[in-house]
Amino acid sequence: MATLFDPIRLGDIELANRIAMAPLTRNRSPNAIPQAMAATYYAQRATAGLLISEGTAISHQAQGYADVPGLYKPESIESWKKVTKAVHDKGGRIVTQLWHVGAISHTSLQPNGGQPVSPSGIAAKSKTYVINADGSGAFVETSEPRALELAEIPGLIEDYRKAARAAIEAGFDGVEIHAANGYLLQQFMSTGSNTRTDQYGGSAENRIRLTLEVVDAITKEIGGGRTGIRLSPVTPANNNSDTNPQESYTLLVEKLAAYDLAFIHVVEGATGGPRDQTMGDKPFDWEAFKAAYRHAGGKGGWIVNNGYSRDMAMDAVESGKADVVAFGKAFIANPDLVRRLKENAPLNAGDQSTFYGGGEKGYTDYPTLD
Repeated sequence: MATLFDPIRLGDIELANRIAMAPLTRNRSPNAIPQAMAATYYAQRATAGLLISEGTAISHQAQGYADVPGLYKPESIESWKKVTKAVHDKGGRIVTQLWHVGAISHTSLQPNGGQPVSPSGIAAKSKTYVINADGSGAFVETSEPRALELAEIPGLIEDYRKAARAAIEAGFDGVEIHAANGYLLQQFMSTGSNTRTDQYGGSAENRIRLTLEVVDAITKEIGGGRTGIRLSPVTPANNNSDTNPQESYTLLVEKLAAYDLAFIHVVEGATGGPRDQTMGDKPFDWEAFKAAYRHAGGKGGWIVNNGYSRDMAMDAVESGKADVVAFGKAFIANPDLVRRLKENAPLNAGDQSTFYGGGEKGYTDYPTLD
């Protein structure tokens, strides 16, 4: 019987244990370039079996929040090399989360002040984070998006492919495709944000098409064994809604089974909120969801996430429900979270005022048990 602290292999990536650090936006990368302190931050947490980086923009257009990192500038790639080296020097493994926010953006963050893009031009009714003229940060309403034209979609897929190649060049062990939390790929998959009438809208098969095309391009570029994907079927994050997520996400994972991915990373319930979140006319059946992937031949590791306690995480692995458990906010304040979980030691509380933006305070200065 496997335990939370046993090693595991996910595709081409060897993990020392079954604890992952979930992606955590920290807004400390001005001009999309990670700073030197990012290498310290990630290396401090390298005892996790797998580090999943903060969401990293695949292009300027993909950016939705101020001071998030990217993979579309040479300077960003060079900075990420220092981060990945620091993690590897500590014996850790790290993948980057490839991110396109779609409608969750602001004109001030877009190339030439343009409109954010989305499947159908439907306003997100959400908020994003910008930097004011005086240097202070603020949350503001997202800007009105425009619908992506059919002719633009091949270029969008190419941006994902190039970002995946850049991630490997930067020294990452792989990538996680961000298809969750109400961002672009989920916007295409959800009925509440996709009213298109072309081959990317309407049926579940059409709505999942873009995600599968992105997966296809990335796996052809870097291999399925270095590719994972994050899904959140029922999250209401960023005004996401869907009439029948069980149907579309079951079809999605059945199709994903053919790509021999390293892992599927599932947010169970509302992102950072209730685990019993429902959407559509019935509760989501998580067990059937995983079973559909396995029945279709999917061999990738199954990572679960959202509000897991130590006991829940240990039970999830020991029962076979999950292969790996991802922890988010707990890793912000506890760089040695793996040791604390193993020893059942108390956890540091996080300073929420330093979660988004700032410097070393609340980033690299949390105490360890030693």
